[in-house]
Amino acid sequence: MDHRSQIREFLTSRRGRITPRDAGLPSHGTRRVPGLRRAEVAQLAGISVEYYSRLERGDLSGVSDQVLDALARALRLGDEDRTHLEDLARAAGPAPRRGRRDASTTVRPAVQRLLDSLTGPAFVKNGRSDMLATNALGRALYAPVIDSARGAVPNLARFTFLDPRSREFWGDWDGSAGTTVALLQAQAGRDPFDKALTELIGELSTRSQDFRTRWARHDVRLHHHGAKPFHHPVVGDLRLAYESLDLIADGLTLIAYTAEPGSDSEDKLRLLASWTTPDTHSGPSRATDPT
Repeated sequence: MDHRSQIREFLTSRRGRITPRDAGLPSHGTRRVPGLRRAEVAQLAGISVEYYSRLERGDLSGVSDQVLDALARALRLGDEDRTHLEDLARAAGPAPRRGRRDASTTVRPAVQRLLDSLTGPAFVKNGRSDMLATNALGRALYAPVIDSARGAVPNLARFTFLDPRSREFWGDWDGSAGTTVALLQAQAGRDPFDKALTELIGELSTRSQDFRTRWARHDVRLHHHGAKPFHHPVVGDLRLAYESLDLIADGLTLIAYTAEPGSDSEDKLRLLASWTTPDTHSGPSRATDPT
């Protein structure tokens, strides 16, 4: 993963989405490429064309908050795009790389106890989408993902783009794929020097055209809560509400699911719970095979 390329492609993609009309600028004649020209972005941001060209070539080192604010306004960035731009600028700064930490690969016992105390399916993942720990019902719900890993740490991105079973398991594969890529884009902006993340993105880019296409969009719009449909191989279709909670001290994220009271999905979760094992291992393990 080349950090300068990330910056260049992100800024280029964002100006390509804005028409002169959107920005309140006059437009004369037919344009060879969609979106704003560099000079128009520089005009809107109140900076020189030369300076903006330097930024778009991938050099965000030393950029002030005022310039980032101006760029965010000129490019009409939402909150998540703006945060991503700040992460890209921070990673381009002078901080020594040796001080950066790769995404965690373990969870603390207290986090596992928290997972086990939840009645609904839940799991903990890192920024690379590795599933590091689950509760019993989480293992049962995500059994296809865990089985796909064949004893290795399950990774949601690998399952989504490299395992054909994901097309059926995710009730909305397109939405799940988009969210997965957006999460990896955000993590790459926060820590472009995570070697394991770079290797994962390289693997997915090499093996999946779907991933390459989505990665090129540079979308970082995330959903911290919502509803997710599943098609489980044993209990069938479920629709579960989820909440995404940051474990700030660990740099991890806890995902917890609930079903609407009295719903068919709640009944199916109860059925799934009757097949789970009571173990409390610190990482994902196979659910008991109900067959």
